[in-house]
Amino acid sequence: MKKLPHYDSAGSPRMVDVSAKPATRRMARAHAFVRIAPAALKKLPGNPKGNPLEIARIAGIAAAKRASELIPLCHPLALSHADVEIAVEKRGVRIVASAATTAQTGVEMEALTAAAVAALTVYDMIKGIDKSIEIQDVYLLEKTGGKSGDFRRAGTGGAGAMRRGRHD
Repeated sequence: MKKLPHYDSAGSPRMVDVSAKPATRRMARAHAFVRIAPAALKKLPGNPKGNPLEIARIAGIAAAKRASELIPLCHPLALSHADVEIAVEKRGVRIVASAATTAQTGVEMEALTAAAVAALTVYDMIKGIDKSIEIQDVYLLEKTGGKSGDFRRAGTGGAGAMRRGRHD
């Protein structure tokens, strides 16, 4: 098994030193699905707390910028882009978050954090309507740049991920 650089010689976790790596353009997109009962979905537009989807979108963008504060060994990055797209579907809400930068390390954690926090925010905004909400399928859709090269999750259809999935 390949030795991961996240551990020192004694086996203790450490932040990887990326100072010798060249800064390159990096992008990542992540996914989350919030399963919501149809009756609760119908009540989204009239939510007394405000528009839950817009609040979740803004929360996700803010979370992407703070990933390193939440994940102990995550490098702080100056993001050049962060966005969250949210679509209502028959069985819930699909979230796709993206992040980009030019840096020495990737933005997968920023995109994943954005998707997860947006999903948690949807839950928070509508938990008064339905507490049986489930957050599901948080995963990396794709990433570009860096030494490890590009990655695209099989079966996600790339940019069409908002329209496809097991929950349609």
